[in-house]
Amino acid sequence: MHPRKLRRMLRAADVIQSAPASTSLIHSQPNTDPFLSQQSTPNSSPSHARHGPNMPAHPSFPTTASFPSEKLTLAAGIAIFHLATARVVLCHHSRDKYWFLPKGRKNAGEELPAAAEREGFEESGYRNRVLPLPFKHRATHDEGRGREAFVTEPVWMQLLPLSETVQYVLFWFVGETVSEGMEGEGAGAGRGYSAPVAFPKDVTLKERIGMDRRVGEDGKVVVYEPVRHANTGVDEEEQLYESFLVPVSEARRRLRGSVMEDVVRRGWDAVELRMRMEEGKGS
Repeated sequence: MHPRKLRRMLRAADVIQSAPASTSLIHSQPNTDPFLSQQSTPNSSPSHARHGPNMPAHPSFPTTASFPSEKLTLAAGIAIFHLATARVVLCHHSRDKYWFLPKGRKNAGEELPAAAEREGFEESGYRNRVLPLPFKHRATHDEGRGREAFVTEPVWMQLLPLSETVQYVLFWFVGETVSEGMEGEGAGAGRGYSAPVAFPKDVTLKERIGMDRRVGEDGKVVVYEPVRHANTGVDEEEQLYESFLVPVSEARRRLRGSVMEDVVRRGWDAVELRMRMEEGKGS
């Protein structure tokens, strides 16, 4: 199947219905998204669903299926949070006018979390890494390390048919933007890309947020604004993508009713829970 046709089929599965525009801001961050200031109408909304049905965030019944390797495509997507400002990266297709979280097929031999990080960077331009969080899951634990409170397991999995015989399996992860000192490391597109250093086990989220804050010469706190690297898309289709850091509530509104909205919801809930746990106020 032609790569462009493949991408359109996948995008069609999670195009999002529009809702009225919001003017909400958080932590006094500037509104850099031109679409957030537009008044939506039924005919002119930038996220009007033209290409297919929503994928609702309802668990499916367990099923049995079998696919040989040549009929199976594994993929990963990610919700990328800027912890210091409670914002998340949201992508927008400039031609087809829909909103989405970055995702894509994994490379041969590539681990799924690494694929999520790479696809997140290629499609949005934001360097990122998966974030260990207190998610409920059914994975086993390493006997040598014991039960880990914070994990990087996928928070959703979707089965999407590519054709009558080919199955697309998509795993959703949660991550964060990287610190200023990590922005230039391996930030090239294609073969110039290299994965960022994993989130340190001995760093709390409060400490991590502190890394993105500093006191300016005027005594005011300055929050680091993550870099959106240009021209990270690897084909013509990805060159049409725009991306913005928007408040969590705004992202959920744009993605309303989809699995992607629930990825954002679960991700931010887990961030807040981890912070409470690290402060001894939750479990």
